[in-house]
Amino acid sequence: MKKIGIHLGIMLVAGLVLILVFFYYFLPTYTNHGETITVPDLGGLPYQELDEYLSQRELRFEIEQDSGYSSDLPPLTVLKQYPIAGSKVKANRKLFINLNKTTPRKVLMPNLIDASVKSAQMVLESYGLELGNIEYKPDLAQNAVLKQRWKGKLIEPGDSIYQGSMVDLIVGDGLGNQRLEVPALFGMDFNDATFTVIGSGLRLGSVLFAEPVDTLSMGVVIRQIPAAGASIRIGEDVDLWVIGYNEETQKVDYADGADGINN
Repeated sequence: MKKIGIHLGIMLVAGLVLILVFFYYFLPTYTNHGETITVPDLGGLPYQELDEYLSQRELRFEIEQDSGYSSDLPPLTVLKQYPIAGSKVKANRKLFINLNKTTPRKVLMPNLIDASVKSAQMVLESYGLELGNIEYKPDLAQNAVLKQRWKGKLIEPGDSIYQGSMVDLIVGDGLGNQRLEVPALFGMDFNDATFTVIGSGLRLGSVLFAEPVDTLSMGVVIRQIPAAGASIRIGEDVDLWVIGYNEETQKVDYADGADGINN
């Protein structure tokens, strides 16, 4: 019995030693435990240099079939990669590479007419297109797309266009082409002047305080810009200077007993 106990003890110790060696020496060595490689940034690297460049860093790669296109990079250079640059990976890890195409694929031009500039930009990005120059034209549709151009020519929705192309937009400025004569507002009560400005197809701009004048009542317009008779576009602003106007409350401070209707 004593010999059996000794043998069992030896077997247990030997087994424990083997387990410790396996987990603390063999397994970490086999899996390179604690040893990682930082994934380099491959953006713009030519395809011909990938194999040597990654082999030196104990990494492998695989080219994905669904490549993209960017006009900012030469053809057959790295456009995207996974894992991304800066990631920590094990040695011999495979990186998935997306190359820049030699020629961009064509997409159908989306319809951006009447969309806001922000919406148009989001739609263009979803099609792989880029927003180019924005040109504003007189139109009551403020910030809305009126026309879309590619390479200086109008392009209709559904026309073929290369992915990565820049699309220029003609956008409304919120004003119109029609020109109006500015009405004479001097001596008018502020309320009447406001009604006249808006009724003329113009907008009330800044309203500023003017010092009281003995011959004029509180709340009367004594100055305007543009001047009466000037020709401006529909929707443009007209600024007024009003006697006793309070810019904080945006009302006229009528004096006790003064003529005029409280605004």
